[in-house]
Amino acid sequence: MVALGIENISVFGLPPVEFVGLAADLGCQHISTGLSSYPFGIADYPAFSLRDDKALRRDLIAAMRDRGVSISLGEGCTLRPGISARDYQNDLDIFVELGAERINTVSMDPDLSRTCDEFAVMAALASERGLRVTTELVPGLTVCDLATAFDVVRRIGNPEFRLLIDTMHLVRSGSGPEDIAALDPDLIDYIQICDAPRAQRFATYNEEAMFERMVPGEGELGLAALLAVLPVDRVYALEVPLRAEALAGIGPRERLGKCVEATKRLLAKAHEGRIDVGGLHAVQPAVC
Repeated sequence: MVALGIENISVFGLPPVEFVGLAADLGCQHISTGLSSYPFGIADYPAFSLRDDKALRRDLIAAMRDRGVSISLGEGCTLRPGISARDYQNDLDIFVELGAERINTVSMDPDLSRTCDEFAVMAALASERGLRVTTELVPGLTVCDLATAFDVVRRIGNPEFRLLIDTMHLVRSGSGPEDIAALDPDLIDYIQICDAPRAQRFATYNEEAMFERMVPGEGELGLAALLAVLPVDRVYALEVPLRAEALAGIGPRERLGKCVEATKRLLAKAHEGRIDVGGLHAVQPAVC
């Protein structure tokens, strides 16, 4: 059985203990979380800080133990000019306390060489604590496509530093199933699944990515072919923020319940047999 998760932006700030209950009720084994709430401005949830509130951390750990849910991805360790990987050492310790399996990092530092240096430090600090690290390609960020991501992982050279594949970011950056099939599957550690149109719908890419994606199978990303070549034994985490539905009063259980069922159907169909994508080619490093 493929392990399913729900990503933090899909629930628009739902408090952590409630988030665990939602995931368990929907048959998911994992959630992602940052250490503080983000002001999405959509649902009237109270702000929280796992960084500052020790009692909340204890309650979250107890809820995860009781409901059979774990944190598959720790979020928020973003690199920027003036912010170093070493600035996140306390956060890494908290993620360990919470039982997280890995953390994800992205870079908003336009200097790719410095980004690689900081990623290497992050990987070393995480490895010391038993955490894995992923980075994801995001159009518009420093690591903006699969070729650059592949090159970064090669340059870091740490087996605990691998790729997170977000299906929207992957396809919108110009890659597809043939590119994934050409990669060593061991380079891919985590998968975020959603659907979307091929063309950008909003004024900025970030607005669409953060607030309005589509139920898997209802867009144009070609998920069936992608899922047929992605590694089976990974967490498939739903990153499906549906702002319009949330603002219309549709709760997270209903919004995400249909996403879970759609993802299960897609995965079952994709893994009945592996699709021959043909024309496989090696991904060449690129500069964005």
